[in-house]
Amino acid sequence: MCGIVGYVGQRPVQEILLAGLEKLEYRGYDSAGVSVLADGEIASVRAVGNLSKLRQAVLHANNGNANGAGPVRRNAGTVVAVAELPATSGIGHTRWATHGRVTESNAHPHFDTSDRLHVVVNGIVENYLALKQRLGDMGTRFTSETDAEVIAHLVSHHMARGSLVEAVRAAYAELEGHYAFVCMSADEPGTLVGARKECPLIVGRGDGEQFLGSAIPAFLAHTRDVQFIENEEIVVLTPDGVEFLAPDGTPVEREITRVDWDESTAEKGGYETFMLKEIHEQADAVAETVADRTTRPDGVDLAEAEFDESLLEGIDRILILAAGTSFHAGLIGRYAIEEWARLPVEMDIASEWRYRNPIVSERELVIGITQSGETADTLAAMRLARARGARVLACTNVVGSQATRDADGVLYTRAGMEISVAATKTFVCQVAAMYLLALRLAELRGTMDRARLVELVADVKQLPARIAELIEAIEAPVRDAAERHADSDFYLYLGRHVGRAVALEGALKLKEISYIATDAYAGGEMKHGPIALLDESTPVVCVATDMPILDKMISNIQEVRARGAHVIAIATEGDDRLEPVAEEIIYVPRTDWMLQALLAVIPLQLFAYHVARKRGLNVDQPRNLAKTVTVE
Repeated sequence: MCGIVGYVGQRPVQEILLAGLEKLEYRGYDSAGVSVLADGEIASVRAVGNLSKLRQAVLHANNGNANGAGPVRRNAGTVVAVAELPATSGIGHTRWATHGRVTESNAHPHFDTSDRLHVVVNGIVENYLALKQRLGDMGTRFTSETDAEVIAHLVSHHMARGSLVEAVRAAYAELEGHYAFVCMSADEPGTLVGARKECPLIVGRGDGEQFLGSAIPAFLAHTRDVQFIENEEIVVLTPDGVEFLAPDGTPVEREITRVDWDESTAEKGGYETFMLKEIHEQADAVAETVADRTTRPDGVDLAEAEFDESLLEGIDRILILAAGTSFHAGLIGRYAIEEWARLPVEMDIASEWRYRNPIVSERELVIGITQSGETADTLAAMRLARARGARVLACTNVVGSQATRDADGVLYTRAGMEISVAATKTFVCQVAAMYLLALRLAELRGTMDRARLVELVADVKQLPARIAELIEAIEAPVRDAAERHADSDFYLYLGRHVGRAVALEGALKLKEISYIATDAYAGGEMKHGPIALLDESTPVVCVATDMPILDKMISNIQEVRARGAHVIAIATEGDDRLEPVAEEIIYVPRTDWMLQALLAVIPLQLFAYHVARKRGLNVDQPRNLAKTVTVE
């Protein structure tokens, strides 16, 4: 959930940390803080709220005014201004509350009783109560309600008998849960020690300086050379280099990877928000997903280095596990695989499936879909499936993420960096990847004749062009419709077959960024309860593209109209069957009916966007949400 940044080198560290945290704002947070070290002493500033609050607190500290600026410490509590320290190493953190309220004392960095060891932590320490009791019995004084603070005191306890890295190793051996943390000690200036267990942590390599971050944007302004810390590893940073260790202290080698991102990819590019920018990037993003995989006119090529096609041989069932938006992408994938490859597909929410005592076999392919590759529940479900003998395929956007290491093969979505919390381009790229997988399975299994396969591959290759055409055509009418209905306090979304997955995703987008009560149902289920919610004030968004059961969906729409509700329909260009039953219709380009699901979600993204903007809300950072859910 949270964001970590760390630096050790020769440059003044304060602005490096603050700027790095700003690059991690998209992950979601409710408080933030920094600690810097120089001359054997540590100063720290923390604040509740967004990073402007932290900057203000740092400014007060720099002016020598600590009153109301948050705790600014030196050793045992002497107030000191951050600017008085020529600090060239430090750590920073943005917190999203799990254990403990949103307060300044619960913000990170946390510190030990002597205030000479500071730590920033992402994730959850599951055995913190037992550790806290033991440390308290030894005289430790706790200053927060968090589980994370025990790490600072535990490492400090072990430092009485060794170095910082030895203390981190000893503490790591006692911790249970899923987490990443970075420690800094006033007794070992010029050294940062981090540890990773499931939650992400990445090294940035520089010349005479090194960086740590929970995501690459934290240090992208300074270096594009990165090293991925593997799960259950410890890392030691000094200005001169980086050392990777197994928990038992054995050195391990990690290659340096050069990422091809630059800072401009994290900027808005002239759009008013990241979300709008990313909606407009969807044509290019899908092109990256499908381009080189559809070079054969009569098939799909997925034989990449990370994708072993033997995973697809001899399977008799598929299970798709995901959460949130990724779940909806998987649901579309289920329809496509069953329709084209004639394989039975089960779909489940990862956080539910993992506790079902599920039945899997070696003839089953389990697909874990996770945009970040770090979604805790999806990772846990993938590991359980693999432990029980199933083959596991990760569908993810992030190279080197934990999912790529927990799976037997990887299907990358290649959507590029997505900053806004609400997923848009990563969703359509997940859907496109599922289409490719379904077509490849159909080809391998011989369930589709060659002419049909050629037609579908050609249609997939045309998706980027159709997305670009669609966005240009609908932006104004969708904005107008959103503004007409922005004051509504309840929406119902309906769809059938693959349209139900689109309705679920459209409703989720509206809930996420507009905070309006919204429900989504299969059209055939409307009479089993939801119809009681309808009256003349209810907008009902209906996904009614040209699919084999469109007539059934039209019947559902007529039932909606009979209750006086207002129908906004998503329909296929050239299809006039919706005109008698819908007050407002947004048309998407004609293509194969299964592929229209990807196109149909785009008007719903824009609709949610404009409703939220009309209501004056921050669409890039909706309340209570985070980009990457790295805790259960």
